[in-house]
Amino acid sequence: MPTILAIESSCDETAAAVIIDGQVRSNIIATQEIHAKYGGVVPEMASRAHMEAIVPVVMEALQAAAVSKQDLDAVAFTQSPGLIGSLLVGATFAKSLSLALQVPLLAVNHMQAHVLAHFIEDPKPAFPFLCLTVSGGHTQLVLVRDYLDMEIVGTTLDDAAGEAFDKTAKMLGLPYPGGPMIDRYAKEGDGGKYPFPIAQIGDLNYSFSGIKTAILNFLQKGKKTNPDFVAHHLPDICASVQHTIIKTLLQKFIRAAEQYGVQNIGIAGGVSANSGLRQAVQALGQERGLAVFIPSFEYCTDNAAMIAITAHYLYEAGRFAGLDAAPSARAPF
Repeated sequence: MPTILAIESSCDETAAAVIIDGQVRSNIIATQEIHAKYGGVVPEMASRAHMEAIVPVVMEALQAAAVSKQDLDAVAFTQSPGLIGSLLVGATFAKSLSLALQVPLLAVNHMQAHVLAHFIEDPKPAFPFLCLTVSGGHTQLVLVRDYLDMEIVGTTLDDAAGEAFDKTAKMLGLPYPGGPMIDRYAKEGDGGKYPFPIAQIGDLNYSFSGIKTAILNFLQKGKKTNPDFVAHHLPDICASVQHTIIKTLLQKFIRAAEQYGVQNIGIAGGVSANSGLRQAVQALGQERGLAVFIPSFEYCTDNAAMIAITAHYLYEAGRFAGLDAAPSARAPF
């Protein structure tokens, strides 16, 4: 019945969670709001904010779980991928605590943790299942054979779907974070109003650089004829962009499910909180007779609960890390 403290600090969320025998008992997140005025995450500011927040966040996580430091059987941290300065804060704290308490250390891959967020709550998918992991920095199709046996069968060749959402929002003059704002306006618009191109790639990989360029050209053309073009057509533009990105994601998702013969599919990552994507995947499951699994909203965006559940399975497998486990900005699992 291991009790594990997990720390997540890969980007701009300082988070800590406690898991006991596979059950998440607390999940605390401190959001860094300072980045909003810059329109994106400033790495140096993010690492400084982590240093300020990590102690109170960890203390709150322990208190919420009704455990003390002495009750811990292991300490886990996000090792990769992410902003190196932010990762270092979490890694250094976790290593120091592990050494002081003389308990094992567990190094977690952030993207693998997004996939395993499906196992925090019921219902949980049976193996094998196919997971579409979509975030601001990654777009991956992952074939999951077991908790720690995963294979990336498709990925983006350039930009991530989440980045396409965020960069589009910036072009539209929407506040950061822009992805949720596009989702909000898209509910009021017509997704078929403005057709945008979908990159045609023969394998299971994605490309989202082209749609960003197409949107930029579209907006520039519209503003030439009407300076208030964006303001007058914002819901339809957002709906059309969202429709195109989701259609792009699902084309390869369907192809991968057929290729690997899976009956269980799921989505994960920050963009899996998008209401349009969630609805489209549910509809896909009903249409093709597939079981669909989507984590709760709180486990889609960056959080420590997903780090904790991954650490639980690493602990069970005896896959402990040494104090020399170095954070990495980019590392496949």
